[in-house]
Amino acid sequence: MSKNTKTIFLDGLDCANCALKIENAVKDIDGITHASLDFTTQKLKFEFSDESMSDALIKQVSELTLKIEPDVRFLVEDEPQQKPQLLKKNIGLILGAILFGLALIINSDLNWILYGLSYIFVGSTVVLRAIKNALKGNFFDENFLMSIATIGAFAIGQTAEGVAVMLFYQVGEFFQSQALDHSRKSIARLMDIRPDYANIESSDGLIKVSPLSVRINDIITIKPGEKVPLDGIVIEGKSFLDTSSITGESLPKEISIDQEIYSGTINKTGLLKVKVTKLFGDSTVSKILDLVENASSKKAPTEQFITRFARVYTPIVVIIALGLALIPPLFIPGMPFEDWIYRALVFLVVSCPCALVISIPLGYFGGIGAASKHGILMKGSNYLEALKDVDTVVFDKTGTLTQGHFSLTQIICAPGFSEREVLEAAAYAESHSNHPLAASVLKAYGDIDEKLILSVEELAGLGISVKTKTKSIIAGNEKLMNQFGFDVFAKDEMKTSIHIAINGKYAGVLLVEDELKNDAKKTIHKLFALGVKRIVMLTGDSEQIGKKIALDLGITEVYTELLPSDKVDQVNRLQNEIISKGKLVFVGDGINDAPVLMTADIGIAMGALGSDAAIEAADIVLMTDEPSKISTAIQLSRFTQRIVLQNIFFAFAVKGLVLGLGAFGLASMWEAVFADVGVALLAVFNALRILNRKID
Repeated sequence: MSKNTKTIFLDGLDCANCALKIENAVKDIDGITHASLDFTTQKLKFEFSDESMSDALIKQVSELTLKIEPDVRFLVEDEPQQKPQLLKKNIGLILGAILFGLALIINSDLNWILYGLSYIFVGSTVVLRAIKNALKGNFFDENFLMSIATIGAFAIGQTAEGVAVMLFYQVGEFFQSQALDHSRKSIARLMDIRPDYANIESSDGLIKVSPLSVRINDIITIKPGEKVPLDGIVIEGKSFLDTSSITGESLPKEISIDQEIYSGTINKTGLLKVKVTKLFGDSTVSKILDLVENASSKKAPTEQFITRFARVYTPIVVIIALGLALIPPLFIPGMPFEDWIYRALVFLVVSCPCALVISIPLGYFGGIGAASKHGILMKGSNYLEALKDVDTVVFDKTGTLTQGHFSLTQIICAPGFSEREVLEAAAYAESHSNHPLAASVLKAYGDIDEKLILSVEELAGLGISVKTKTKSIIAGNEKLMNQFGFDVFAKDEMKTSIHIAINGKYAGVLLVEDELKNDAKKTIHKLFALGVKRIVMLTGDSEQIGKKIALDLGITEVYTELLPSDKVDQVNRLQNEIISKGKLVFVGDGINDAPVLMTADIGIAMGALGSDAAIEAADIVLMTDEPSKISTAIQLSRFTQRIVLQNIFFAFAVKGLVLGLGAFGLASMWEAVFADVGVALLAVFNALRILNRKID
């Protein structure tokens, strides 16, 4: 059954606890199969199966959202617009603060009037929201808690403190909102790769149009300094591209005629004309943005725990506060009600779980954003968290640890066949293959006549069988030749062999070579230094070649001559040998290794720029051919986890301490406000450190 998706922006959503309630409420709507609210980007996405229910579901989601958080703007498929000016938005807070200051300075019996007016200016919005939400059955939010606590302070004669707590709560909320805005903008800047326009030629010269309106095969012009709006092939011009936003590579990349160019990169020097090969929705920049923005839907275990914890934490604290206010004065002689009510009010102020609910998803989203800055795309914060526990890393060889750019070094022919005839047969056999070996053969031969090919049959892990109008060709490894009863010869144990049979006769062998990637050896050393216990290499190549490559890299465990199904079996076996919570990572090229990528705990696709298959199969996509990015990803994972745990520990420690002190009458509402808003603010700033993390 097909799935339909809607994206809604909840502009002005600054309450993390409310975001959690909205997500849970939307999930419970009949007809919605999945929902995820990313508090960091303010995006609510939900899936539903029946397209005819779209408008009705949007209406239900809107009503539920506004019931929980009345102040948000509900924007369907539209970006939030500029927010109101700070002065206009916070005029009540400013006036309330002035009146509160005057009340402190003027020593008069009528000060309660100034305090009352100050409270109206500062706290009326909070109290009104609390009443509205309570009437709708939505208790235990921060508006309700702050209203009860401050009105309770008025009731027991603590007028100045009641106003002060509401004032500093609102000031804290203001700074928290600004910090949150700053963090959102920081993350947005990391992902600021969406092009604004494309230049299309017209009778009036170049005109700017939306990238969404450009079609495949249209010709676009990209001036120096402009973002590349769509994927395509360069048909005119030469330039250097800044690809750092896509690949994390700082050095400019030279581009010229007939080369592929990807959206989101920046044209630095020359004028380029590009023939568009993909619509904007299918382009590289769209896939990257979609991957990063949707990463929050797959939440990390820590995030899921906090989500569950927040549902029960506040009600429990409120019940304890009620018991604290009533039980001692009722059952212990001499215990004044006012004292214990004050302690209970302190409990209420502390109980809001916003510090946890804000900082943890913000920390993970910051980690995902920082990873994208390095050219590493995470499909979810669950994979980001899982990377910290990597026990075993399994590498595919070709295109992962080696360049994958094979060069044909020798052709050895059987009697009765010429080198040209063997090369031609190999070229026709490999013409429909994406394997790097095929590219080396086609490069050596040149163009083929596609019309001559009648049929192509791939023999998984062995080779390929092709019929042309004049020949029957089999190309593959030694196993394939043996299956057909051919005796092979002239093997070079240190090179990869492509054996060729023509019209039922063994015709010869092509010998090709591959080279190690520049950072492959450094990658293995770095992974061991990071505490990875086991590094394994899997390859379909011969034992001699596999062992030589492994020895050069410092890998002691290598398995060779494997079919795709054999690689899956090996990964399953290695997973079963891992002790405790350790994770197995498989690193492959993302196209040929799709089954293994999906089998591993974490599948990482190497060199996957523009590859749809890689993005589909892998959990993490590296936008360059650098295996060293794996160690970068692990370091970012561990740093993100440290930040998240710091925030959890700090929030629990401060809240626990103030709750304990409050229960014994040793903490005032001032400390309680810090334990709520202050801790949330510090946690947000701490999470921002992830975005600026330098990786060796």
